[in-house]
Amino acid sequence: METVTRLQNLRIAVDKLREGGRIALVPTMGALHDGHLSLVRAARERADHVVASIFVNPAQFGPNEDLDAYPRQLAEDSRMLEGEGVALLWAPPVEEVYPEGFATSISVSGVSENYCGAARPGHFDGVATVVCKLFNQVAPDIALFGEKDYQQLAVIRRMARDLDLFRPCADDIIGIPTMREEDGLAMSSRNRYLSPEHRRQAGGLPVAMRAAVTDLESGMALEEVLNALRTTLLRVGFESVDYAAFADAESLERLVAPPSTPARLLVAARVGGTRLIDSLAVKSLS
Repeated sequence: METVTRLQNLRIAVDKLREGGRIALVPTMGALHDGHLSLVRAARERADHVVASIFVNPAQFGPNEDLDAYPRQLAEDSRMLEGEGVALLWAPPVEEVYPEGFATSISVSGVSENYCGAARPGHFDGVATVVCKLFNQVAPDIALFGEKDYQQLAVIRRMARDLDLFRPCADDIIGIPTMREEDGLAMSSRNRYLSPEHRRQAGGLPVAMRAAVTDLESGMALEEVLNALRTTLLRVGFESVDYAAFADAESLERLVAPPSTPARLLVAARVGGTRLIDSLAVKSLS
């Protein structure tokens, strides 16, 4: 696996890979786990070469968030990616992505405005901007993202569609099902922040979410389902629920009635001071 940290070297390396077939991009912020590696494995099934990026993007962190504390383990991450057959690792320093004088930001309205967008102002502007830059830098044929961050996936697809991106186009931005721990908790780099007791409590999140989807599909009123979900999470030890909503799978518009098209259950909640997010698919009930 080749590792590059400068844009000029990235372009040379990508041009060489492109001579040998299709390129898939797996963007990450590092602190890798099996969830990230599942994206790499899916990428290898769909393309001839996999490019992974590791970049802790300061533009998507708010002033009181965990940018400085976010885990960084480049050497370990590199070994993991090489073991999965990644051809090229793009690991730029901040000044290579945001050089002096950088003055551009991409804002995606609609899908970005609720849920994590409301709780973290400016977050999705930072996500859209850096992902657009990564797409322009690597120009992959496809790009893969996990469905745990479902709103992020929707924002990136909308950005690519609205800006007429060619490599990758919106239809080549692929969502991969969430990898989960044995108790169902979605794999996340932030899970390592949890104490043993809070980790045990965190396992109640997927249990409560699965119950909510079952209740809705069994005919329980939507708001009653969400109230029960919030109550359950607080009872098992979560300190707060930032949001819990059923949303249209494409527009992310909040539903007020059982879905007549594919939908998602979106939840963000805090346990032990750590904010966990998750999403589950909900089938059309019409």
